[in-house]
Amino acid sequence: MTGKTYDAFVEGETITHALRRTVTETDNLTFCVFTHNPQPLHLDAEYAAATEFGRIVVNGLYTFSLMIGVSVGDTTLGTLVANLGYEAVTMPAPVFLGDTLHFQTTVVERRESRSRPNAGIVVFEHQAFNQRDELVCRCRRIALLQRAVAA
Repeated sequence: MTGKTYDAFVEGETITHALRRTVTETDNLTFCVFTHNPQPLHLDAEYAAATEFGRIVVNGLYTFSLMIGVSVGDTTLGTLVANLGYEAVTMPAPVFLGDTLHFQTTVVERRESRSRPNAGIVVFEHQAFNQRDELVCRCRRIALLQRAVAA
């Protein structure tokens, strides 16, 4: 187990995740196929070339999912009771095929669970950046985590 328990998180701490990922055409295509998303902006190079972006834009939900997935090993692996929600998901810049993404997580808030003495709630802000350090995705995740010791 590499995740941290509720008790181990400190409000304001920032975790820089070591794992980076270069997004490939296969990543984007596979994600679109698995989610039945036929958006030509993500799949059709000729269509995408005629848009303001001039090329294929990676499916934003792939970027979001990758950002959350990369964070798990350093945050909630083996300690998560449940994800309670995601808020304020934004994608301020597009991700293109070949972009290399890196990620960081900040602990925004932590509070006791009123209904579960063996768990606590942590609010994370996850961020994804491309190789030029441009913010490409951000969200808040509310997670119910195991406590090291019940309150």
